[in-house]
Amino acid sequence: MWQLADRTLDSRLLIGSALYPSPQVMQDAIRASGAQVVTLSLRRQSPGAGGGSDFWNRLQELDINLLPNTAGCHSVKAAVTTAQMARELFGTRWVKLEVIGDDYNLQPDPFGLLEAARELLGQGFEVFPYCTDDLVLCERLVEAGCRILMPWGSPIGTGRGLINPYALRTLRARLPDITLIVDAGIGTPSHAARAMEMGFDAVLLNTAVARAEDPVRMAEAFRHGVAAGRLAWEAGAMAERDSAAPSTPVVGTPFWHQS
Repeated sequence: MWQLADRTLDSRLLIGSALYPSPQVMQDAIRASGAQVVTLSLRRQSPGAGGGSDFWNRLQELDINLLPNTAGCHSVKAAVTTAQMARELFGTRWVKLEVIGDDYNLQPDPFGLLEAARELLGQGFEVFPYCTDDLVLCERLVEAGCRILMPWGSPIGTGRGLINPYALRTLRARLPDITLIVDAGIGTPSHAARAMEMGFDAVLLNTAVARAEDPVRMAEAFRHGVAAGRLAWEAGAMAERDSAAPSTPVVGTPFWHQS
């Protein structure tokens, strides 16, 4: 059990709802993942639009926490407006805040992100900012009032995993009381397990499951990967060594000498 904002959850895997081959596969994969939080884009689907009714109905059937995002927003105004619409339509003050600054790698605009976060926090939102692993930016977001940060592992959709473990470890060490969720770039369950072994609170992913040959089985694999990584963190991993050490002690072990 762990606390995410005002909710108590069992699963530390958050999952997206885009890119699946069909709404049925999406629903089955989310169930297999065990995730209790799902992200969705207001720009892509809206419960008020007839074209998205099947998608919306399937999400409602899952009885899961919704985390609307502001995907595709390139300005503070667009992000704030999208968040306000999402709160109205989905009945939640949670928002995954995205303000994109570069169309090539979809890197967040740090200046716009901080400005939008301040504005939405002032309006009573629980802001989950999607950010880079820059320590100073993360500290400014926390100072603004963010209790949850979502630093990337690598650019969205690349599947490259954790490209800067040093920066992520630094975030975890310097922000011990902040909920940190690795978001974006996770490609395999081992990437997710590694993030959890570093002490992150959760992992959010989408493409790695939705674009797998078998999304449902991959979702289950990520479920186990995240759980294993968290258990390893709680158990405490052995320290790395430069020299070998026998796993079987030799003191007191009988040996024979032939002359």
